[in-house]
Amino acid sequence: QMFSNNDEAVINKKLPKELLLRIFSFLDVVTLCRCAQVSRAWNVLALDGSNWQRIDLFDFQRDIEGRVVENISKRCGGFLRKLSLRGCLGVGDNALRTFAQNCRNIEVLNLNGCTKITDATCTSLSKFCSKLRHLDLASCTSITNLSLKALSEGCPLLEQLNISWCDQVTKDGVQALVRGCGGLRALFLKGCTQLEDEALKYIGAHCPELVTLNLQTCLQITDDGLITICRGCHKLQSLCASGCSNITDAILNALGQNCPRLRILEVARCSQLTDVGFTTLARNCHELEKMDLEECVQITDSTLIQLSIHCPRLQVLSLSHCELITDDGIRHLGNGACAHDRLEVIELDNCPLITDASLEHLKSCHSLERIELYDCQQITRAGIKRLRTHLPNIKVHAYFAPVTPPPSVGGSRQRFCRCCIIL
Repeated sequence: QMFSNNDEAVINKKLPKELLLRIFSFLDVVTLCRCAQVSRAWNVLALDGSNWQRIDLFDFQRDIEGRVVENISKRCGGFLRKLSLRGCLGVGDNALRTFAQNCRNIEVLNLNGCTKITDATCTSLSKFCSKLRHLDLASCTSITNLSLKALSEGCPLLEQLNISWCDQVTKDGVQALVRGCGGLRALFLKGCTQLEDEALKYIGAHCPELVTLNLQTCLQITDDGLITICRGCHKLQSLCASGCSNITDAILNALGQNCPRLRILEVARCSQLTDVGFTTLARNCHELEKMDLEECVQITDSTLIQLSIHCPRLQVLSLSHCELITDDGIRHLGNGACAHDRLEVIELDNCPLITDASLEHLKSCHSLERIELYDCQQITRAGIKRLRTHLPNIKVHAYFAPVTPPPSVGGSRQRFCRCCIIL
C-alpha cells in the first residue's frame, strides 16, 4: 500500500513534498529516472530541478548527444551547480551554448575529452556563466588563446582550470587569463608544449593564491620561469614538473626558500637534479607527503637520509630507475620519522643495488601498502616472503624471469607477461 503505483499511496499522503524532495535529493541519475516512472507524483518529484544540482554523465558518455545536454539544461535551469560531461564525444558548441544560457549558476563544469568543442564554448561560458569556479577542458585540442581571453573577461571567480593537452595555447593566452582570473588556485598545463618561461612569469606575477601547478612535459620550461613561480606563489603545495628536463637544483633551492607548504613534488625524468638540491628542499619543506623522483639518476642515499630526518609526513616515494640508491639509504628511510605510521608506497623498480636487506629495513613500516620491485635483480622470493610475514596485507609488485624456458604446450610457446604479478 505504501509504495503503490497509485498517486494516492500512503507515502505521498503522509510525507510533505519538501521531505520527499529531500529524500529524492540523495538518489543518483539512474535511480531518479527509474523513480520518475513509478507514478505521476513521483515523476514530478524525481524531475524537480532541485534534485539535479550535481550531474555526472561519465557512465553514459557514449549515449550522450547534444540534445540530451540541452534537455537537461532546460529541466535544471538555475538549480544546476555541477555537471560532468567527461568523455562525451557527441557534445558540441551548440548544445553547450544552450546549456550556458539556461544554467547560469553553474560552478563546476567538466568537459574533459569533449573533443568537438571549440573556442565558441568558452565564449558562451564567458557570456552567461559568471559564477564558474572549476573548468576542465583537458584534451579539448581545438581550444586556443581566444578561450583563455574569453574566460578572463567573463569568469572572474575561476579558481581551477585544466587545459592539459590543449597544445595551441601559448604565453599570450596565459597572460590574458591571469590578468582577469587572479584568484586561480589550481592550474593544469600538462602537455601544453608551446609554453615558455614567459608564461610562468605572468602566473607568478598575478596568481598569489596558486596552490597547484602541473607543467608535465612542458619541455621548454627552464629554471628562470619556475623560479618566478616560487617567488610569486608562496602558497604552492603541489608542483608537477615531470619531463621538464632543463631544470636544475636551482628549482629545488627556490622551492625550499619560498614554498614551505609544499606537499607534492613530481620531478620524474629531471636528470639534472642532485642530492645538493634535495638537501635544501628537505631541510625547508617539512610537509612533503608525495615525491616522484623517477629517473632522477644522480641522487644517492644522501637524499634519502635528508628526507628521513626532515620529512616526517612522507607517504609516497618513487625512486624508480634511481640506480645509485642502496640498502643503506633504505635503512635510513625505514628508521625515519615517516616510516612507522606514514609511509604507504615506495617504488624501487630498476634499482639494481637494492637487496633483500632493504626489505628487512622496511619491516617496521606498518602503514606500507605497496612496494614496487620490478627488475631488482638482487631481490629474492624468500626476501619478499619474510617481508610479508610482518606486513601481510602489503602488495608486492615484482617480476622473476623463469630459470629455464617453459615447456611448449600444443606446439605453441607459452608467453610470460612482465606486468604486475602479486606475490
